[in-house]
Amino acid sequence: MPELRRLRAGDAPAVLAFELANRAYFAASVSDRGDQFFERFADRYRALLAEQEAGVCAFHVLVAGDGPVLGRFNLYDLDDGAAELGYRVAQHVAGRGVATANVRELCRLAAARYGLRTLRAAASHGNAASRRVLAKAGFVPVGPAGPADLGGETGTWYERDLVLRP
Repeated sequence: MPELRRLRAGDAPAVLAFELANRAYFAASVSDRGDQFFERFADRYRALLAEQEAGVCAFHVLVAGDGPVLGRFNLYDLDDGAAELGYRVAQHVAGRGVATANVRELCRLAAARYGLRTLRAAASHGNAASRRVLAKAGFVPVGPAGPADLGGETGTWYERDLVLRP
């Protein structure tokens, strides 16, 4: 059974493998991270762990036992009881409810572990799968998301109140 757990330093090789293996798949629905992301992955990864240690963000990976990373589920900019949600799952598990189940689990963790009351997420108009995941996980549309929010795309901001709907 896959486990959603907090990102660790030792996860770097598996996270990089996940990102590389799914790069083309992700680029079909979200902006590509570019070659520099992969060239400077070790530096960026250390920076992520530092942000997590500082309590600014909370990064999670979905792993199959000691196997590969199946997904990433992250909370960004934790501040005053709120945070932004970001997630991505491997192509071979997409469409099977994996993203929805783990977004729901991260909502539970956001309230219980991190004391958050509200989560926000943006999804582009072209990413129907992500919009479905958010709706199934209890997020509601709250307004437009512009190109600066979505790497050049336009879309919608969604929000979930973790107090009213735990």
